Amino acid sequence: MPRNRGLQAWSALLRAHATLLRQLESDLQSKTGLALADYDVLAQLAGAGGSLRMTELADRALISRSGMTRRVARLVHEGLVRRAHADSDARGVVVLLTDSGLGRLAVVAPVHLRGVSDLFVANLDDQELAVLESALAKVTIDCTFG
Repeated sequence: MPRNRGLQAWSALLRAHATLLRQLESDLQSKTGLALADYDVLAQLAGAGGSLRMTELADRALISRSGMTRRVARLVHEGLVRRAHADSDARGVVVLLTDSGLGRLAVVAPVHLRGVSDLFVANLDDQELAVLESALAKVTIDCTFG
C-alpha cells in the first residue's frame, strides 16, 4: 500500500496532468483551431519521418485503435493525412502526413511549444525538471517492462 507521501505525489501528478492538458487543449484550439490530440497525431507522424502503421500511431499517441481510426478519418477529410496499405501486409494501414498536414504542423507547433514552456517548463528549475524526468522515466520503464 502506498505511503501517504506517495499518494500525495500521485494526486499532484494527476491534478497537474489534467490541468495542463485542459489548458494546452483550450489554448491550441482557440489560437489555431486544431485539437491537441490532432496535433499529437501530426507531430507523431512528422517525428517518424512522415508515416506510421495505424497500430503504431495509436500506441505512440496513447489513443485506442478505434479512437485513432475515427481521428485519422477526420484528418483525412481535412487533407492533413492520408491512408495507404502497408507494403508487406495488404490488411495493414499506414497513415501518411500530407504536405498540407506538415504545413499545418509548422504553424501550430510553435503555439503548442510556447504553451508547454509557459505553463510547465517556466514553473520548474533545471534541477526539478531533471528529477521529474528521471522519476517519470523510471516509472515508465517499470510499467513497460514489469
